Amino acid sequence: MQLRAPEQFRVALDTSKGSIVIEVRRAWAPKGADRFYNLARHGFYDETRFFRVIENFMVQFGLSGDPKLNEVWKDAKIEDDPVATSNVRGTISFATSGENTRTTQLFINYRDNSRLDAMGFTPLGRVVQGMSAVDALYAGYGEGAPAGEGPSQRRIQAEGNPYLLRDFPKLDFIKHAEVVRDDREKLRTEGSTR
Repeated sequence: MQLRAPEQFRVALDTSKGSIVIEVRRAWAPKGADRFYNLARHGFYDETRFFRVIENFMVQFGLSGDPKLNEVWKDAKIEDDPVATSNVRGTISFATSGENTRTTQLFINYRDNSRLDAMGFTPLGRVVQGMSAVDALYAGYGEGAPAGEGPSQRRIQAEGNPYLLRDFPKLDFIKHAEVVRDDREKLRTEGSTR
């Protein structure tokens, strides 16, 4: 889980709304790119829900459906990367709860959210295929609890997918996430240092 990511790679998300391909540029956010690369390579994002979908703002994902995995990763924080590019439509950034608190959660921008740049949200890549699938993700639950009626992140961490399937059955999800090269050839799941 400590491999250095390639300078440029893609992560293909097979979702309930279709394929989404994210191109990551390590130069934009080296620490963030390394974390996303290693989590995607090891299947962390498989069967995870898009639990916070705010129309005309962003969609957030990255809490495991397995509470045991959430427990392992909740304090595995990485340092912030300086903001090298802006949070415009289609870019992907790690969510944070303050300085140097990035763990596993990411969001994809639905619009130009460049105001987030000054808050330290650092894009590491952008959607290069399937933005129509991102746009189609179910947004009916709105903001998460306690501010809204959507899922509670605390409960997702503690209860996982059983909580989401029971109380928020319309959420879209990632069936499988896979690291692929620019030429679309699949990287080996284990042992690749490329």
